[in-house]
Amino acid sequence: AVLGNDIKPSKTDIFEKEGSDITMSYIYSSSTTDTLYWYRQYGKSKPEFLVFTYSSAQDAKQSGVDPRFTVKVEKMDQIHVYLEISSAAVSDSALYYCALQPTVTGNTSALYKNLSL
Repeated sequence: AVLGNDIKPSKTDIFEKEGSDITMSYIYSSSTTDTLYWYRQYGKSKPEFLVFTYSSAQDAKQSGVDPRFTVKVEKMDQIHVYLEISSAAVSDSALYYCALQPTVTGNTSALYKNLSL
């Protein structure tokens, strides 16, 4: 765990129509620059790494796993980390989460519990 940092989703459930553009966001507060990792998990399968970015990033970054997935960072009073999915498909219905470490911690309080199309 990273001490002194706090990351949480702005919403835990998203319901959209197939073909919609979807944005998920986490609010992150820290005094340091960290690497932020987005993952996707289907059912009981292992989490799949999607894309990473730095909390200091200026530009959006496209996922190498799927070019429809883009991550970007916006700094306000806190840091907002967005995962955007363009033209969402039913196959995108999964559990998504953002982590401060490239590991799976089992912290279920910081998850998008539902993305349903």
